[in-house]
Amino acid sequence: MPIALLPDRAVVTVTGEEAQGFLQGVITCNVEDLPEGETRLGALLTPQGKIQFDFLISRMPGGFRLDGAAERAADLVKRLSLYRLRAKVGIAADPALAVAVAWNGAGTAAEVVRVADGRLAELGARLYAAPAAFSADATEADYHAHRIRLGVPEGGRDFAFGDAFPHEALMDQLGGVDFRKGCYVGQEVVSRMQHRGTARTRIVLALYPEGDAPAPFSEVTAGQKSLGSTGSAAGGRSLAMLRLDRLADALAAGETLRADGRFLAVERPAFATFAWPAAADTAAV
Repeated sequence: MPIALLPDRAVVTVTGEEAQGFLQGVITCNVEDLPEGETRLGALLTPQGKIQFDFLISRMPGGFRLDGAAERAADLVKRLSLYRLRAKVGIAADPALAVAVAWNGAGTAAEVVRVADGRLAELGARLYAAPAAFSADATEADYHAHRIRLGVPEGGRDFAFGDAFPHEALMDQLGGVDFRKGCYVGQEVVSRMQHRGTARTRIVLALYPEGDAPAPFSEVTAGQKSLGSTGSAAGGRSLAMLRLDRLADALAAGETLRADGRFLAVERPAFATFAWPAAADTAAV
């Protein structure tokens, strides 16, 4: 029942009487129906619909906490502040708050704020407190290996910020986009992809039966054709962002998939429902 500190994550808070309305109008997920005690995947997009920041959002007294990449926390504060205009909200990073994660039923001390990870139950709970409040018995690498086994992507590790649409990063599969709420930054592009079914690129699971996965962002090829690139890895498994139409053509032609010289097979994450090439199932390890 492990608990791991995540030093690569940091918290940005959005507080004030207009915090909910402000966030509802700029990010991809619905915060109006966000329940207490649960995080929800969300993102702030470019006007062209690509992911600038991804995060897990949850309620806190007086507002919301956004749990995202630590190295981008200051930039997230700046970007949200550009959209604030006259809204009565406060936007700030909280350097005193550490982020941890508990999975497989691990317990926590009473002073730790514990919220369920709304993406998948198997991911466990996000924990927020001062660093001294945690008694970690697992590592950051252990958590990422767990996340990778489940097929859950993370910005900066599995896709480059500013270069991926929410569908490509599986945000539509993990509750990170609300297609029924009103406008937000980049909404028109994302809605068009949803209604026209034009998302051809997806993050999938890649399995390497002959050894360890290659380094992140290694090119995946079939013959002379590029299908995409790998993402974060743990042992003989990684995530990979691939063009599914090219994958289907390659498998139908009996071509071998490789990344950095390593043979790989692919699987659709168990939670996902996007269209999947039938040949990929017969080619899986």
